[in-house]
Amino acid sequence: MEEIKVLVVDDETEFLETLVKRMKKRKLDAKGAQSGEEGLEVLKQSPVDVVVLDVKMPGMDGIETLREIKKSFPLVEVIMLTGHANLEVAIEGMELGAFDYLMKPLDIDELLYKVQDAYKRKALHADRIKQVEAVMGS
Repeated sequence: MEEIKVLVVDDETEFLETLVKRMKKRKLDAKGAQSGEEGLEVLKQSPVDVVVLDVKMPGMDGIETLREIKKSFPLVEVIMLTGHANLEVAIEGMELGAFDYLMKPLDIDELLYKVQDAYKRKALHADRIKQVEAVMGS
């Protein structure tokens, strides 16, 4: 299986750096961004498969960032992270197209399973698009 490209967007520097390191140790191609705006810039520069996105950030929050990701990069799957038991925000994120959500503090193994599932869904959508394009092109 090819290396899964993951972008972690979180304003908590220590959490972000630790999570990116732990993902790299588990053979994921992980990058970090400290804001929604920075995350969108990273996505423009280099495509990723899955974004792990914190809900509560100063400036552009997770929901606003999710909207922009889904508008500009519809195939990218997004896993929302919330440090607060804020179910309404998680539900709103799911309605806007988030793949799933997790509560902080998180279990790294649970996050990795969700990243793998999200990657599989993205790959499936990409394959379907290729099949449709092949049919339309012939």
